[in-house]
Amino acid sequence: MTIFNVISLFGGLALFLYGMRLMGNGLKESSSGALKDAMEKVTNNPLVGFFLGVIVTAVIQSSTATIVLTSGLVGAGVITLHQSLGVIIGANVGTTITGQIIRLLDLNGSGGASWVDLFKPSTLAPLAAIIGILFIMAVKTKHAGVVGQIAMGFGILFTGLLNMTAAVSPLSESESFARMFVGLSDTPVLGFLAGTGVAFLIQSSSATIGILQALSMTGALTFSSVYAIIIGVNIGDCVTTAIVCSIGSKADAKRTGVVHILFNICGSVLIIVGLAVLRHMGVLDALWDKTLTSGGIANVHTVFRLVSAVALLPVCGQFEKLSRRIVKDDTQLGVSVERELELLDEKFFSSPALALSGAARAIGTMAKLSHEAVLGAMDVLYSYDQHTVDVINENEDRIDLLADRVDNYLIKLSPHVTMGNGNELLNFYIQCFSEFERIGDYAVNLTENAQELRDRGAQFSDMAREELRVLRDALDEIMGYAYQGFRTLDVRTARRIEPVEEVVDDLVATLRNNHIKRVRDGKCTIYAGLTFLDVLVNIERVSDQCSNVGVYTLSLSDSSIMSNHHEYIHKLHQGGDAEYNRRFGETREKYFGALAEADAKA
Repeated sequence: MTIFNVISLFGGLALFLYGMRLMGNGLKESSSGALKDAMEKVTNNPLVGFFLGVIVTAVIQSSTATIVLTSGLVGAGVITLHQSLGVIIGANVGTTITGQIIRLLDLNGSGGASWVDLFKPSTLAPLAAIIGILFIMAVKTKHAGVVGQIAMGFGILFTGLLNMTAAVSPLSESESFARMFVGLSDTPVLGFLAGTGVAFLIQSSSATIGILQALSMTGALTFSSVYAIIIGVNIGDCVTTAIVCSIGSKADAKRTGVVHILFNICGSVLIIVGLAVLRHMGVLDALWDKTLTSGGIANVHTVFRLVSAVALLPVCGQFEKLSRRIVKDDTQLGVSVERELELLDEKFFSSPALALSGAARAIGTMAKLSHEAVLGAMDVLYSYDQHTVDVINENEDRIDLLADRVDNYLIKLSPHVTMGNGNELLNFYIQCFSEFERIGDYAVNLTENAQELRDRGAQFSDMAREELRVLRDALDEIMGYAYQGFRTLDVRTARRIEPVEEVVDDLVATLRNNHIKRVRDGKCTIYAGLTFLDVLVNIERVSDQCSNVGVYTLSLSDSSIMSNHHEYIHKLHQGGDAEYNRRFGETREKYFGALAEADAKA
């Protein structure tokens, strides 16, 4: 075997790894929404979780991705550690599907009917690449790019396998190579370490099995020389996964990685003991020195993992108990947004729908906290309460923390989100989170207005206080629509925001004129009057931010609105929309009627 064969071998390995990643990323992207829904519906039955783990891993072609996503969901509190057990075990079985696909290499040597030739890797590889490039360059449908990516990945994967097979073909005549594998039969510990090391280095059990399947074309691999390697692959693969699960995670998220290691160690011990017993009984005599093909290696890999899963699934609860002893509980921080922060986990980047869902929840919490803060600040203007002010300030710290984390998270997520609905949601969330952050800032401004009045011993007139109550109700309504519209992406709710916003503007203008008149007539002090005008400015800005959220929400279903934002609003205010006119009239009558009643009381 020359240096050129070695270069070809590693070049083929590079193509194989890239093709597997390309195909896996395309499959994850196309199934991201379904994956999110499925993972969130895991029940407490480990058997259901097992089948879910098998299916999800078979679809996305990566047990590491499945377990890392599961770890993230556990850390975020979406599912419990107990619910994750079956998924983890199922993922170990699901990853063997890649080897079963690669067994098509066996068809290279067959000379059957012409239709069988279609499934040979030498035919499938270029055919998949042709289909992939046609979808990428010629088809303009919504999901064409993803389909093309999957097909191209499949083609590149098999091209890499064919290169590796061609590169190692001279080894079939090498006595040294044959003796090396005979040596592994005599010292299975070396095979175990080799399998563990390679799987750890390339971070993929499927790729390691793929390399073995390529080497099987030399005819030098027997069951006795490779079984230890296949067992070692299980350990090397789970160590990498456990490390990824442990980085910056909560205790239960770390425990998912520990459970994965414990399961694979126990499964490996079980297989080793089982093989020793069967060998002693003579059951394996016919298989022990049998030459394995690509399909044989795939079958051994699948059987080993399936037997481990079936044997250990009934006692998986013991892995949970042991993991709790190994990983101690986190210190409780008592922060109300802790769960939202856990959802902003980079582990979800492999499934953009999950990542976007976490961002949406965090922004929704910002909206809720800012809503409560504004209403609390308005109450403080009537009757100052230091505890309420402290709560509002704490809420503002939480809003700012979430805003900072969401901002960084969405920026890092953006390269993982392709064009289409996911990209539109990403832009929508980037636009919305800053609006809710500003509303929180205005709530703090209102508490500062209240503090200024208290410090100077000033107060608003009875009429001013009644007017502010009317404005408070209007703010409650418009912020409720903004939160609900953001949370549900409901167009009808979003359309209800602008009529209220225009009424708030009219109320602010009317109240400003009323208050200037009261100051001029000596019914209110100049300082209280200036503070009141400052309060009106903050209220108007809260309303404006809600209006922006409404426009962003509507733009998801009509992109022309965002490109002509001001023109759209201008047409509404000029009476160009019958529904807007009706709602504006009803809202104006509601709040100006309440204002007239307040004036009558005062």
